[in-house]
Parts: sequence; structure tokens; C-alpha cells
Amino acid sequence: MRNASRIGIMALLVIAAIFIAMGCADAPLRTEASTSGIRAAEEVGAAKVPQAALHLQLAKEELARATGLAEKDQREMAASMLMRAEADAELAVALSRGDAERTEAKAAVERVRKLRSENP
Repeated sequence: MRNASRIGIMALLVIAAIFIAMGCADAPLRTEASTSGIRAAEEVGAAKVPQAALHLQLAKEELARATGLAEKDQREMAASMLMRAEADAELAVALSRGDAERTEAKAAVERVRKLRSENP
């Protein structure tokens, strides 16, 4: 009787593992991080900074490729492409912010020069 219950428990565990694996295979592609990264890049003005605009465009293309790969059941490649999209979006944000900081620093230097010339 003990062996029969052990076999029954093991069979249930195997069946549960199969259902869990099937559920994971059908899990939708998680694009939230890349889409929010793209949105953040757009909001900080990445499209106006040439290098940032390039990485923003790459992020959008990689997100589209990831979606296409997921539809073809190439989940591992899709996940890799999503990571690339997220990284490119983050880089676009950083480049945009860096450009804005440079512009702000140049304006501050110009204000100091103007003040110095007005007050010798």
C-alpha cells in the first residue's frame, strides 16, 4: 500500500510539472520594461539628440523583432531581443539627459561670462 501511494504521489507530481511547463510555454511575452523604457526615452526628448535618437529607433525595432520572434515560438531569442531593446532605450535616456546637462552647463558658463563682462 505504501508503494502504491508513493507511486500515486510521484505521478501527480509529474503531471503537475507537465502542466506547469505547458503554462510557462504559453506565457505571454513580457514587454513592459522595454515599452516603458522607450516611452521614457521619448519623454526626455531622445528624438532630438542624434545619438539618443539612433538608440531609441534601435529599441523600437528590437521590440518589434522580439514580438515577431515570440509569435514564432522562439521565446529565448525574443527574450534576448527584449533585453537589447531595454538596454538601448536606457542608453537613449542617458544620452538625452547627458545632452541636456551639457546644454545647461554651456548656458551657465555663458551667463557667468556675461556677468563678468558687465562687472569688470
